[in-house]
Amino acid sequence: MTVIAYTAIVSYQFRAGGMVLNLITGISVDQGIIITAVFVIGYTVLAGLISVAYTDVVNGIIMVIGLFIALPFLLKNAGGWSEMVARLPETHFEPLGNMTVFEALGYSLPTMLLLLGESGMYQRFFSAKDEATARRSVIGWIAGTIVIETLIVVIAIVGSSIFMDIDSEMVILHSVKHGLPVAVGCICLAAIVAVIVSTADSFLLVPATNIIRDIYQRFINPNASQKRIVLYSRITVVLLGVFAFVQVRFFTRVLEMALYAYTMYGVGITPAVLAAFLWKRANAYGGVSSIAAGMSMTIIWEILGNPLNIPTIYPALFSSLFCLVVISLIKERPPEERLRPFYVKTSNEAL
Repeated sequence: MTVIAYTAIVSYQFRAGGMVLNLITGISVDQGIIITAVFVIGYTVLAGLISVAYTDVVNGIIMVIGLFIALPFLLKNAGGWSEMVARLPETHFEPLGNMTVFEALGYSLPTMLLLLGESGMYQRFFSAKDEATARRSVIGWIAGTIVIETLIVVIAIVGSSIFMDIDSEMVILHSVKHGLPVAVGCICLAAIVAVIVSTADSFLLVPATNIIRDIYQRFINPNASQKRIVLYSRITVVLLGVFAFVQVRFFTRVLEMALYAYTMYGVGITPAVLAAFLWKRANAYGGVSSIAAGMSMTIIWEILGNPLNIPTIYPALFSSLFCLVVISLIKERPPEERLRPFYVKTSNEAL
């Protein structure tokens, strides 16, 4: 079940990449999706975790530079802040726009849950050379996320004041191509591509590693050589990438796909991950049932077409939390030796 959550995110990135290539080259979105999928899968297979981690640093720098450079140029093109405000409806500058709190949370909760449980981040934190480095990484990640997400939102608002008849899903891409000087537009397109590649490779590597390490090596072949593990991990990356590509065909709009992917991951993975760190009573039975219930409800609610216009995140999150709490309380408490690394301080820490 968890594989579906990971590959749903990758699938969303494939479609976004197809849209970027469509904008740049004029090829169809479907052709762009194929090219993006082939590149991302091939790059992830050849690069591996270490190369991907270093590349993500470069990608992050490109993102920040591109977004910071784009904003003043777009504002100038829009005639300044006051001119932009005069063109747009007042709801564009209200915290919730024309949505109710219920509707706004339907969009924001999936993203928040995704970020809280994003395994690629945990993988990088645990790969840090020491605890102090990991702490600085968390702080930098939070600060960077706030800055980048705010810049993206502001750029989208400014772009919508210049190109008011553009589909909202295309406003940033259209603004980059038609609202910026060529050199600046190229930097911004590189930033968008960096986001796509950085996200997709992480969500391919993590499940591939889990499948090979936690299933194959643990239960099937404990004595597998490192060479065989690497080979099988690469094969798994390819298979996961193909599965992600298949999922692209089920959605026609990027926003729909993003919400589905974020909800699938957020309700399936995040509650169990946070419970492992924060709730001593949580156990494997509760975690597994939470994952299964959250993902199953996401799929069912999407197939039913969001009954009563209730966003999928609400029934899916309720199902996930309900099973996590109830099943954990019904089944036996985790043994003390499993809790000790998370909750009991060592003698040095106590001093």
